Amino acid sequence: MAREIVHIPARRGLSNRATVTDRKIRVAAYCRVSTDHEEQINSFENQVTYYTEYINRNPNYELADIYADEGISGTNTRRRDDFNRMIADCEAGKIDLIITKSISRFARNTQDCLNYSRKLKDLGIGIQFEKEGINTMDSSGELLFTILSSLAQDESRSISENCQWGIRSLFKQGVLHLNTNRFLGYDKDEKGNLVINEEQAAIVRRIYTEFMNGINPDVISRRLRDEGIPGCMGEAKWQASTIFGILRNEKYMGDAILQKTFTSDYLTKKTVKNEGQLEQYHVKGDHEAIIDPEYWDAVQLELERRQNYMTAHSLRTMGRYTDEQPFSNRVLCGECGKVFWRRTWYRLNNTYKVWQCGNRYREKGVVTCHSENLKESDLQVAFVMAWNGILENRAEFTETWKAQAENGNALERFRAKQMLELTKMKPLKEIDLLLVGKVLDYVIVRHGGELEFHFLDGTQLAVEVTE
Repeated sequence: MAREIVHIPARRGLSNRATVTDRKIRVAAYCRVSTDHEEQINSFENQVTYYTEYINRNPNYELADIYADEGISGTNTRRRDDFNRMIADCEAGKIDLIITKSISRFARNTQDCLNYSRKLKDLGIGIQFEKEGINTMDSSGELLFTILSSLAQDESRSISENCQWGIRSLFKQGVLHLNTNRFLGYDKDEKGNLVINEEQAAIVRRIYTEFMNGINPDVISRRLRDEGIPGCMGEAKWQASTIFGILRNEKYMGDAILQKTFTSDYLTKKTVKNEGQLEQYHVKGDHEAIIDPEYWDAVQLELERRQNYMTAHSLRTMGRYTDEQPFSNRVLCGECGKVFWRRTWYRLNNTYKVWQCGNRYREKGVVTCHSENLKESDLQVAFVMAWNGILENRAEFTETWKAQAENGNALERFRAKQMLELTKMKPLKEIDLLLVGKVLDYVIVRHGGELEFHFLDGTQLAVEVTE
C-alpha cells in the first residue's frame, strides 16, 4: 500500500482546557490598591466599577467575579485573600480569562508573576494586561511579559527605598512615626502630635503599679483578660509579652527612640530589630508622659532584678500565681539554694500546705537534700513576726531609708520611700499577702526552724519558728 500523508488543519484557540465554543467566555477581573489613602480608595472603587461594566458590555463575555484586594502590597501574595481565592477558582474550572489593569496591579514580584502566569497558562487561562497590551496565552508575549514584570519589581524596590529614605529623614529631625491605633495610651491631634488617651492611660498606669506591687506580667495579663479590659485594638487579648512590651517602652515616660526596627527585605516585608545595623535617635521629652520618668527608670531596674533572680535560680518565671501565692519562687533552701515548691499533704482527712525543697526527692524518691519541710502556716506566721519586728524598730531603719531615698538609684529610692510609707501601719495580726508581694525579696529556710527574711529595700531579719 502506498504511503499517504493526510493534512489535519489547526484548531485555533485550542488549549489544554476544552475549547469554549458553545458558551460565553467566563471572565474575571483582578483589582488592587496598595494603600488606604482616600485617593487610592477612589481608584480602587473605580477599577471595580470599570471592569464590571466592561465585561457586561461584551456579548461574548460572562462575568465570573470581581476579585479585589484593598490596602495590600503587591510584593507578595501571602496576604492577598482575593488573589488567592481567584487562583483557587481558576483551579476549580470557574474562570477562562483574567483581566487586570497592569502587571504591577497583578504582582510586583517577578517570581510570582511568572509562576502564576505559567500555572494559569497550563490550565488554559490567559491573563490580559490592559496597560501593556499583553495576553499571556500569546507565545510572543512571554519575553515582553518577563521583562516588564522585572521592571515592576524594580519599581517596587525603588518605591520602598524612597519611602524608607523619607521616614529616616524624618527620624533625623526627631519626627516620631507611630500608628496610635496599635499603641495603647496615646492618640494624635490634628498636627500629628501625641496626646494622652486618658481611658487607655489608666490601664497603662495600672500595669506599672501592679508590676511594682510584685505581680508578674503573666498574672497581670490574665487579670486584664478575665476582666474584659480592652487593649489598643479594642479586644481583651492580653499576653505576658504585651505587658513586658508596655513596661519597657520609653514612650510612656515621654521619650521616643526612633528606628528600633526596620524592613530588611522589600519583597517579604520582613521587619527585624535594629541592633546597630542602622542609626537610632533618642528624642527626650518628645511628648507628655503617662509614667513619671523616675518611676519608669525604677521599673526598668526592677525588670532587670527579676531577670537576674530568675537566671540565678534557673526559673522561667517569677511565679504564675503571685496574686494568690506571693511566696512563689521566693522561698529558698539554706542547704542547697534550690527554690522551695508548694505541696499539698493529706493527713487524717485533712489537707496541709507544705513548702519543700525542689531537690529533696529529685531522683526517684531518693532524698538528695536533707533540708526540713516548712508548713505554710509557719511561713506565714514567720513573715508576720518579721514585719512586726521592722515596725517595732522603725526608728533604727528610718535613717537608712531616708539616705536611700536621697542618694540611691531610681529603684532604691522607690523602695525606700515605699518602706517609709508602709511602716506607718499598725502591727499585723495575720498574714497580708498583698504586703508580701510588695516588700519581700526572698526568705531562706535554715535548720532548726530559722527563717531569714530579705526585703526588697535591703532589710534583713531572722525569725525562729517553733512547734
